[in-house]
Amino acid sequence: MTVSWRFSTLADRHRALGSKLEDWSGMGTAWTYDKDANEEYVAIRTKAGLMDVSGLKKVHINGPHASHIIDLATTRDVEKIYPGKSAYACMLNDAGKFTDDCILYRMGPNSWMVVHGSGTGHEELTRAAMGRDVSIRFDDNLHDLSLQGPVAVDFLAKHVPGIRDLNYFHHMQTRLFGFPVMISRTGYTGERGYEIFCRGQDAPAVWDAILEDGANIGIIPTRFTTLDMLRVESYLLFYPYDNSQKYPFENEGPGDTLWELGLDFTVSPGKTGFRGAEEHYRLRGKERFKIFGVLLEGVQPADEGAPVYRDGKKVGVVTCAMYSPLVKKSMGIARLDVDCAVQGTPLEIHNQNGKIKAIAHTLPFDDPKKLKRTAKG
Repeated sequence: MTVSWRFSTLADRHRALGSKLEDWSGMGTAWTYDKDANEEYVAIRTKAGLMDVSGLKKVHINGPHASHIIDLATTRDVEKIYPGKSAYACMLNDAGKFTDDCILYRMGPNSWMVVHGSGTGHEELTRAAMGRDVSIRFDDNLHDLSLQGPVAVDFLAKHVPGIRDLNYFHHMQTRLFGFPVMISRTGYTGERGYEIFCRGQDAPAVWDAILEDGANIGIIPTRFTTLDMLRVESYLLFYPYDNSQKYPFENEGPGDTLWELGLDFTVSPGKTGFRGAEEHYRLRGKERFKIFGVLLEGVQPADEGAPVYRDGKKVGVVTCAMYSPLVKKSMGIARLDVDCAVQGTPLEIHNQNGKIKAIAHTLPFDDPKKLKRTAKG
């Protein structure tokens, strides 16, 4: 906790559930609760879970040059994002390598909010803003409560008019339990879900009201690390835990391309002029590895960082793994040699306590057409 300098107003709620508030991105975050994580995973996949993701960094960008800053710093075409719409984007360095991912929220003609994780998003935006007519403000009062799961919309529909009409990657300004909030149809679980942005002083009351009023339909509090189970199934990367910052190359410094991470879709078609654009396009076809799935035999999950072998040769590493009690399968996200990132390639996972047969498997494992998260009505 000595490295934490950001604080959620929900800290006491997390402590009461057994959390020691481990650090993430400078904020004491509920990595653990005094209950089985499988219960939370099942709740989000079948009912709904409420998670405090306020450790995400919120940056407001306002002024005549706000859109220009977003255009310079990120991979998305800002002119296609209108007020009330958002978009998932990436940021690169001059070498065309990934530095952070984010969600861009257009709040008005000259007003944006950028929400990013533990990468250098804030620094990238500040760098792009030098000498331009724009203000950039980091906001830690704004808390982010993530309500995810198939019954989330049914719960919110009782309290928020029009919530069923809110499309995927759109947001609305409204009230919830009498408090001013922004509700965004986004999340990090692969389920239909919503992020509720509220003031820090209101977050405890909103949290309590959701859990109390939603208990009868199965809504429960969930820890931050339950995301690891959900993201493996749904192909959601988590910087730096899937990146070369944690799994370095032997003969070069850290830095992964969007082609290697499978995030090249975040570059709007034909877009140029963003930081690292020329190198990004030049590096296509020069992948050193590919992010890919591994499907294991049996019920034992792969160790974090377990090496992956093919015919006795090391060909990759598992970055995150889980066993699903719902689909009864053991699976993981891996960094694989390019020639091994092919559906059905036979592999062997070397855990500390033994070897497990596996195959390379396309991602995502769950809902590959994204029908759940994009459902209407």
